[in-house]
Amino acid sequence: MADNNINPVSAVIKDGKVENLDTKKASKDMNTASGYDKDSFLKILVAQMKYQDPMEPTSNTEYISQYATFSQVEQLNNMANAMSMSRASEMVGKTVTIKQTNAETGKTSEVQGVVDMVTYSGNKAYLTIDGNNYSIDDVTEVLNSEYVNTLKVVEDLQKNIDSLPRTLDLISLGEHGEKILTMYDYYDNLDDKTKNFIDKDYVTALTQYKKRVDELNEALGEFEEGIKSLPGSSDDVNLEDHGKKIDNLYNYYMELDSATKQVVEEDYKDALQLYVNKIDDLRGDTHRTVSKK
Repeated sequence: MADNNINPVSAVIKDGKVENLDTKKASKDMNTASGYDKDSFLKILVAQMKYQDPMEPTSNTEYISQYATFSQVEQLNNMANAMSMSRASEMVGKTVTIKQTNAETGKTSEVQGVVDMVTYSGNKAYLTIDGNNYSIDDVTEVLNSEYVNTLKVVEDLQKNIDSLPRTLDLISLGEHGEKILTMYDYYDNLDDKTKNFIDKDYVTALTQYKKRVDELNEALGEFEEGIKSLPGSSDDVNLEDHGKKIDNLYNYYMELDSATKQVVEEDYKDALQLYVNKIDDLRGDTHRTVSKK
């Protein structure tokens, strides 16, 4: 009775020879889940010998050559797997970039994070990032920790600059002055390598903000010096020598925003109120109020 079952080994035999068993094919099969391992190859080799054409038998040299080729490919594959696993273990604690392509949609997604641990399955290494596993084959970048820290510094600085008003006229000495000066000092103390990562537009903006704060500080300093230059007692104030100057000091102060008024020391506010009251009395006008806020 004929055997209708096809031997899975003899099914790949044609005319007593293994079909398409070259280095390229063997290499490809070794890298697929359904590829041949050494045991499969030996079974095929036995089947080839069993079903070879007795009129044209395959020489022993060819058998040895085929086995040597397969062994070489297997060794190279094992070496590649070992190197891949070794490389994976070195990624623990480092920041990596993963790029994956959806087979159905063709869309590419990118994930970046710190490798928490590495797991191995079927001669494959998988990186765990935020609880998710990714094949090491999908790694496109491994970032140096110093580089990552530099990017974080740059990102934080640029976010702080973005939080400032878009117009210099809206910069308040009381609300933004200290923040801007702190940011500028921080930037100024960065090393040149880190500075080179910062967008030039942000550097220009920060410089302009710093200049504006310097101008506001200078104006406030002139106000305080103006108060100091007046007579020590309001009784010594007169319209001719001091009237216009006191009016200018009063107008400057009253145009300040509430946050900047809080920067002015109370002694200057109190002194200004006394001088303004004196001028108003000399003019016979109602007292103007120097608001504290």
